[in-house]
Amino acid sequence: MDRATSRRRTALFLFFLIPGLSISSWVTRTPDIRDQLGASTAQMGLILFGLSVGSMLSILMSGPLVARFGTRPVMGVGTALFVVSIAVIGVGTLLASAPIVTAGLVLFGIGMGGGEVAVNIDGAEVERITGRTVLPTLHGFFSLGTVVGACAGILCTAVEFPVEWHMGIVALLTAGMFGYGIRAIPSGVGKTKHARPAEGGGTAPARAAVWKDRRLLLIGGIILAMALAEGAANDWLPLLMVDGHGVDPALGSTVYAGFAAAMTLGRFCGSFFIDRFGRALVVRASALSAALGLTLVIFADSPVLAGAAVLLWGLGASLGFPVALSAAGDSGPDSAARVSLVAMLGYVAFLVGPPSLGFLGDHYGLRPAMLVVLAFVAVAVFLAPAIGGRRTTTAGGSPAPSVADPAPVPGSDTGLDSGQVPGPGPERRPTAEH
Repeated sequence: MDRATSRRRTALFLFFLIPGLSISSWVTRTPDIRDQLGASTAQMGLILFGLSVGSMLSILMSGPLVARFGTRPVMGVGTALFVVSIAVIGVGTLLASAPIVTAGLVLFGIGMGGGEVAVNIDGAEVERITGRTVLPTLHGFFSLGTVVGACAGILCTAVEFPVEWHMGIVALLTAGMFGYGIRAIPSGVGKTKHARPAEGGGTAPARAAVWKDRRLLLIGGIILAMALAEGAANDWLPLLMVDGHGVDPALGSTVYAGFAAAMTLGRFCGSFFIDRFGRALVVRASALSAALGLTLVIFADSPVLAGAAVLLWGLGASLGFPVALSAAGDSGPDSAARVSLVAMLGYVAFLVGPPSLGFLGDHYGLRPAMLVVLAFVAVAVFLAPAIGGRRTTTAGGSPAPSVADPAPVPGSDTGLDSGQVPGPGPERRPTAEH
């Protein structure tokens, strides 16, 4: 790996760390923020709906924006909005203003929905260049950020540190990381609009074909289910433990930290298991683990058992998102469009799905509301074969042909097998995972 690519990968680590740190700082303080705002569960659902509004606006625009401007400006603006949003949430909490907190979450959603799609496209490009599995580790830094943020949130909750000061410190810290990382991201990645102004409308035919690829849509179903499992925990787990299992807020935040730690462990260890057992088996095992953990959290009356089951939930939810993105990137031509499509589906589930659970939770309780998440995860178990098989590399680390990949899905119009992606020139070469 050359120096520029190494610096770029390190910068991407920071761009995944920032949203993890930001979102866990918000999540671990939700009981305190709720109490300071005097909001009910349904009202918290409405406040979280601001996250959905912002994310939907940016998710729908992220693909065209990356195609027009490339990943660097999109991820730059998105990450800058993370910094601003955390500060706005702190101000809203200080003023006990639900509208200001909601506005902060709108900004957070805009940054998350657009910026993170761009970061994933850039990560998939680094994966293609190096021929190594990169996305699980990158997402591992998101989870590491949630662990660090959750631990800080637990400490702040325990000592009753003011929420507004906590959010202000996080905003300053993430601003410094953003300023350092953005310099290493090259321009032009993912920029395809007007790149091929030939007859027939440039890139339009290739992008239309992406929506018709049956295997890619199945991969999108997996990422939707597993992202919902992750997003539901990020938004509701502390309150689920407090309201559903009767633990105190500090312990509820501790359980969330356990979830984040399990996610981090799963993502940093994921590459080993993917290379050894293949994508499909790993994703199926992950979905089964998440389903078992959710079942125990929903139905077990023991807070101890439910807290332990959260670890299974976290391990299970850890790999579905990054492995599905990796599989989408090498499922056929126009890799950026493919990653953009499934990333949009994932972030819709991650950001838009969980707030809807608040309305169910207000009527039936948060534990029964999680049955929706369990149903989606159960479907992912059966969709897992669409992910594909394992990949190998040569001794020197160069890409080698894929092993045990499934046959092309009937109805796919890519014209490639599941292990090929377009190379930088006219030839196409297989990708590889380490």
